[in-house]
This record gives sequence, C-alpha cells and structure tokens, in this order.
Amino acid sequence: MKLDRSKKPSPSIELSFVLPEVEEFKLNNALDVIFVHRNNLPIIRLNLVVNCGSKTDPMNKKGLANLFTMMIDEGADEYNGLELMDEFDMLGTNFDLTCNNDGVYISLRTLKENADRSIELFSKVITKPLFDEQSFAREKRKVLTRLIQLKDDPEEIASSVFEYIVLGKEDAYSFPITGFEDDINNISIEDIKGVYKSTFVPNNSALIVVGDISKEELSDKLNNYLRNWDPKVLDIEKYKSKVKESPGIYLIHKEGSVQSEIRIGHNSKKRDKHDFFSRTLLNTILGGQFSSRINLNLREEKGYTYGAFSRFNYFKECAFFYASTSVGIENTGNAIKEIIKELNLIREGVTEKELEFAQLSTIGKYPANFETNRQIAHNLTTKYLYDLPDDYFHTYLDRIRDVSIEQVNKAAIDHIHTENLVILALGNKEKLIPQLREITTDNITELDYLGNEVSII
Repeated sequence: MKLDRSKKPSPSIELSFVLPEVEEFKLNNALDVIFVHRNNLPIIRLNLVVNCGSKTDPMNKKGLANLFTMMIDEGADEYNGLELMDEFDMLGTNFDLTCNNDGVYISLRTLKENADRSIELFSKVITKPLFDEQSFAREKRKVLTRLIQLKDDPEEIASSVFEYIVLGKEDAYSFPITGFEDDINNISIEDIKGVYKSTFVPNNSALIVVGDISKEELSDKLNNYLRNWDPKVLDIEKYKSKVKESPGIYLIHKEGSVQSEIRIGHNSKKRDKHDFFSRTLLNTILGGQFSSRINLNLREEKGYTYGAFSRFNYFKECAFFYASTSVGIENTGNAIKEIIKELNLIREGVTEKELEFAQLSTIGKYPANFETNRQIAHNLTTKYLYDLPDDYFHTYLDRIRDVSIEQVNKAAIDHIHTENLVILALGNKEKLIPQLREITTDNITELDYLGNEVSII
C-alpha cells in the first residue's frame, strides 16, 4: 500500500487501550500485595514500598532514611554485602534500593526460572539485614562525600534550596533526602536499627508484583519466605503540615559562574482527585512539554536556554508548583520576567486549540507508560502512595477527554499565584544583583548553598 504523503493525517482523540487486570491480596503477616500477571516475557518484578521516607527523619538527623536505605543490602543473614550481590549477579537478577521523601523502595527483577532463589534472597534482605558497624562507617563516608560533591552542583543546590524556602524550614518535606553534614555525623548504627524495628514492618508496607507467575504460586512463595517478617504496632508520628513559604527574591552566589539556575514558584494544594486532570492539562500547556508556552518563549523565541519547564511537584501530604531553567547569566533578569509574564498570561485563559493539543498529546503518550513490567509497577506504586481509586487507570483517558476549557482556566486561577512567588537565582551575585534590581525594589535575600541567610541586599 502506497501512502499519500500530500495529505496530512487527521489527529484523533480516540484511543483503544486495555490495561492489565490488577489483583490485590494480603499475606499472612498483613503485607498488602498488588499483583499483575503478565506472561509476555519470563520475567518477574517485585517492588516493596515502605512508608518510612525522609519525611520521618527526626530533627538533627536529616538523612537517616536515606542512610538506612543504603544499609539494607549491606549484608543479610549468612551473606555480607559483596557476597549478597554476587548471589544476585549469578542469577542474573537485578536488585535496587532507593529512598525519597515518602518511602523506601526495594526492587527486584528476576527471570522466572530463578524466581524462587531470587525471592529467597530478597526476603533475607528484608527480614535479616546485618547492620554491621564496618559497613555503616563506609556508607556514612559515601554520604558525606556525596554532600561535598553536591556543593559544586548548581542545579541540585538551586532545587534543594528552593524546596527549603517554598515549603518552609520547619516542614518535614522541605529537607534534602541526603540530609546535612552535621546531621549525618549525628546518626549512629543504633539509629539505623531503630528505623528497622519501628517502621520497616509489613503493616507499614506494600509489595507490587508484575510478571510471569500465578497469584497462587506468588502467594505461597511470599508467605513462606516472609513468614518471619512480623507486623508491629507502629510508632510513627503522624505528619502535620508546617508548610510556610516566604515569598520574595533570593540569590545564591557562585563565584565565576557564567550561567544561572532559576527557580520560580509557590506551594500548592496536594494532589486532589477533583482537579488533578485539569491541573495536568494546565501545566502541559504552560510548561509540561516541548511545545509549551514557557519553553517556546525562552528557548524558541528568545534563545535564552536549551529548555525550560514547569510542573506541580506532588508529595503524599503536600505539593508545590515551580518553573525551572538555566540561562546565560546575562539573561537571568529577562528570563525571570518572561516566566512571570507567562504565569500571568495563563491566568487569562487558554485556547481551545491549546487544550485539544494537550489532550491529544497526553492521551497519545499514555499507553507507553504501561509497556514494561517496571512501568506498570511504577504506576501501581503511585496508586498505592496516593491512595487512588481502583478505576483510576481505567478511567484516566476519559477523565482527560472530559476536561473542559472552563475547568483548565479555573485551575489556572486556583493554582497559579503570581502575587506569592518565591524567585531564586543561583550565579555570580555581582552580575545577578543589577538584573534582580530591575524586577524589584524590595529586599533581596542572599543565601548559602544550604539555604541559610547570608545577608539582606
């Protein structure tokens, strides 16, 4: 069949897409299991989610959850850390650990033929971690070394300090996951063991499993290998929001910098099922894709940057909105003005054409989020963390299609607040201050790389 390339294909908002069936059950130890059977490949993925992320770190010990995560695989039962990794490697099994503000995540990807042994090792990590002093000292040094390296990472500093300002210096979500140097030095091996005993328990967790295994076989294996992981009465202080942003203009000095990092935004309402979809499309139009208003302005029209974007950053218990870019330092002031201009303009409304394109783009990309076991597991993790309804994925496309232009415009008024912005620029202050003075006559606050006040300009 020969294509007639002289005729442009018509876009369609319709899409036929069938999501995999999700099953949920509990193990004998009260661990919630969320399961999807997929037999297209002989591979199984397990993602354990434990609700003990950095938001649970005590004051003066920020970075505890991250350091705990680094310690989990440093030996289990009869294996030290190297021996444990060798066991996984011989099976061709991928094992990984991460930590964020809301949780600790342990993932395993194994061939079906090695599932039994892989799950056995996985269970040893969960139920019998060693937590020895030598490994603790080594992992602690790694964190301290990483914190030194971050001092030379402008993008990381700008993002971290921005969150610190926009959420407030008392809120649990405002602190960097890796913590602070002084706090890391306060953490002992007993603190690590304390996290394990008090929060790393099955009734504070969920296990997401995707792959080529039956529900019955999976249940039998997990009940067998995790039989000694017992539930406990939780001793976790419930999160209480202390979000309190401090609007204004801030700068962080970096000697000799030829570029500047820019962050502009404010705190926001947390993820809400009633207007999440209108907010999603709003941000797609504003700064959520390459053809968004902010990127077309700063990159295509002005040539200030290689890329600029915006997003609503959702945690489980709070959220914030921000726009981000890096520009040549001589363009900092102009870039800030253009971003603020776009934030004001979006409040005046979007066009039907913009909304239709955002809907088509979002719908067209959606199936690609479910192509692999990893992607499916990631999406189910999101469903668990945000306690989304059971039909969330099945109704997602219809919810996107049903968003009206009135709803998007209302979301812009409700969730974009240009009168309450935190504006942060990182770069050489001698070049930044004159440009920032063109934006405001109010005080400019200089901060260090940790977000502490240096001076008022």
